Order: sequence, then C-alpha cells, then structure tokens
Amino acid sequence: MKTDVLLGLQWGDEGKGKVVDVLTSGYDVVARFQGGPNAGHSLKFDDIEIVLHTVPSGIFHKNIMNIIGNGLVIDPAIFQKECEEISELGVELAGQLFISRKAHLIIPTHRIIDAASEVSRGKTKIGSTLKGIGPAYTDKTSRNGLRAGEILEPDFMRRYETLKNRHVDFLKQFDYEYQIDETDFFAGIENLKRFTFVDSEFVLNKAMKNNKKILAEGAQGTLLDIDFGTYPYVTSSNTICAGACTGLGIAPQSTGEVFGIFKAYCTRVGSGPFPTEQINETGEKLRSIGHEYGATTGRPRRTGWLDLVALKYAVMIDGATQLIMTKADVMDSFDTVKVAVAYEINGVRTDEFPYELNDSIKPVYKEFKGWRTSISSIRTYGNLPAELREYIGFIETETGVPVKIVSVGPNRDETIMR
Repeated sequence: MKTDVLLGLQWGDEGKGKVVDVLTSGYDVVARFQGGPNAGHSLKFDDIEIVLHTVPSGIFHKNIMNIIGNGLVIDPAIFQKECEEISELGVELAGQLFISRKAHLIIPTHRIIDAASEVSRGKTKIGSTLKGIGPAYTDKTSRNGLRAGEILEPDFMRRYETLKNRHVDFLKQFDYEYQIDETDFFAGIENLKRFTFVDSEFVLNKAMKNNKKILAEGAQGTLLDIDFGTYPYVTSSNTICAGACTGLGIAPQSTGEVFGIFKAYCTRVGSGPFPTEQINETGEKLRSIGHEYGATTGRPRRTGWLDLVALKYAVMIDGATQLIMTKADVMDSFDTVKVAVAYEINGVRTDEFPYELNDSIKPVYKEFKGWRTSISSIRTYGNLPAELREYIGFIETETGVPVKIVSVGPNRDETIMR
C-alpha cells in the first residue's frame, strides 16, 4: 500500500485541515511531514471549531494513528496548549498521537532571533509569523539543533544550555532588547514526555507493508516552498510533495495519490509578490465573505483572483493527481469571475511561472460569468450552477488534472465528492 499525499497548491490557507478531516475516515494513519506552529489547519464539525498547529488533522477520528514526522519543528509550549484544547473536546491524545524522535524543537531564543531578524530587515521583512520556525530550521541544517528525542537523555539540560548560549551570542549583533522566559517551555517539555516517541520512518514503512492506508498531511503551500516558492518570501521547509519523503522517511516510489488543494481564488498572508492581488472593492469583498484572516496570526489575508500560471506550476512540481477546490461558495455573489491565464512580462506573454516575481508582471485574465446563487446546501456535482461547472471544467482542462472534491462551506458535511 502506498502513502497518499495532501498539500496546498497556493500560498497556504487553502483549507487543508477540513479536507484531511473529511478524508481521514478512509485512512489508518495521518502524518504531518513539515512545518511547525506557523501552520493553522482549521476544522469545523458538530458545532466545534478548532485550529490545529502541530497535531495532524486526523486526531478527531477514533482508531487512527496520528504521527508528527521528523520534518516538523515543535514548540513545546504551543504544543502543550494545543493538546489541552484538544483534550477538552474528549480526545485521548496519548493513545492516538506519536512523535518522531527526529523532529526538532523550537526553544525560547529561537523566537527572539526570529523577531530580532525581522525587525532588522525593516521594509524588506519577510512577514514571518515570529514563531521561531526559520531559526529552528537554520539550527537543524547547521547541525546545532535539538531533536525531540533528546528530552529523554540525561544530559538534555546541558544540550539545551549550549544551544541557548549560542543564540545569546548571536543576538549581540542586533540592537534588540529581550528577556528569555523559559517557564512555559519547560512545562511543555514535561507535557511532551507523556507521549510515545517513535522512529516514524520504520513505523510508516511497516504500515505500508501491512497494507495500512496512510495520508501525509502538508502545511503552508507549494508557493511557499523554500526551493520552488516565491523566494525569499517563503517558509523554511519543503512544502512540496517531495517534502513528504524527506519529512517522513518514505521512498519516492512509495507515494500514491497526490491531492492538491486550491481555493477558487487566491490569498496570501504577509509580504511577497502576488500578481493577481486585488487592492480594491473586489479584494475587500473576497476577504469579508471568505473570512480571510490568518488562522495562526489573525492577520488579514491579501486576496485576489485565481492564478492559473501559478496553479499549473504547483501541479507540475507536486505531480498532483487529484485537485480539490475549496471556498467555491465565497464566489456566489460575483457577477464576473476572473482567472489569470498568463503573465505579461516586459511586453512578452508567458504561461510559465518565472524565476522571480516582481512589479513588472501583469496578469492576463479570462473572464467567466458568475453563478449568482448560494451553493452551500448543494451536495451533488450535477446540481451546481452551470457557470461554476464551466469554471471548474476550464481549470481541469488547463491543469490536466480532475477536480474530485468541491468544498461549498466550512463544515465537514459541506463537501461534494465527485
């Protein structure tokens, strides 16, 4: 049995949490493969609303193993708070959630370095969530990081102090005042100790050999990938399908279906290029109807029309085999729906995603007639308005990949499976 992969095809916030929750009943294992508490996977079901940051989105289904893979960075304090919120909903986490020994830890000084670095950038700041993600991954690649399994070692405090002191020396270059508060961190460390640490690469490969169905859950989105995203305005991990291999320890030939999720329009949080952004009444309308505010930061998201140039690029990089459209219902009241089919760069038209996005790029749009009716109560594809089906059909033709799921609302049951 192969491992299916689910990931975002835009700049994150595509609705991955809801989709994983919808699909999970068909799987035995759900495993997160990269990112950290900068992720915000929103779930809404049975009058419950919760945002998951580190815990996989399959946690609310019984008898399903949830794994935090080696590709993640964990903030013990944030993780403890998340655990408490989930436990209040009646979930026994310790029996369902397992943590890779090789996942890395975010310590308090990582967050301080994140903030100091962002301030020092001035107008060129990245738009970091200030969760310490980037500095933690930096320590990982420079071979100075702390791994989750180390908290069980007798000399953990020595290892921790060594890394903290390294950070204190590094911070001397910044004109930045700070205090190191370790109380919540060490409480979080104690919380971590109640979970089972595993070599997740062995667990997952054995599960595949035993014909268990596995879903690998990504965070952020393809256009935020450290290598293939809109660098430098990206995250610090590989958000693409290949990241599931390195973030979980599975071989490339072990991947099965690749579910690529995209919104019916585009959003982005923080700084960075956004060719189809609408800084106008249209953008405000999309933000208002779609409740486009960051699940982790609360920051208002930038909004714009669907960008097919970027979407086709993401489909290519990820090898997406099935597409999932979310938030189609947000477009219910638009007379006209636009989609960028090409870019014009210095007078030259192209449908290839360029090495670098900048202000010289002008999107070339194709217009569609809006459907002007509520779709949130519809549960079969054939009952969707003809205008929406035409829009979806065009996306399928352009990407060469079928749209298998259409989300028509935030709740678990507001989903059309084709």
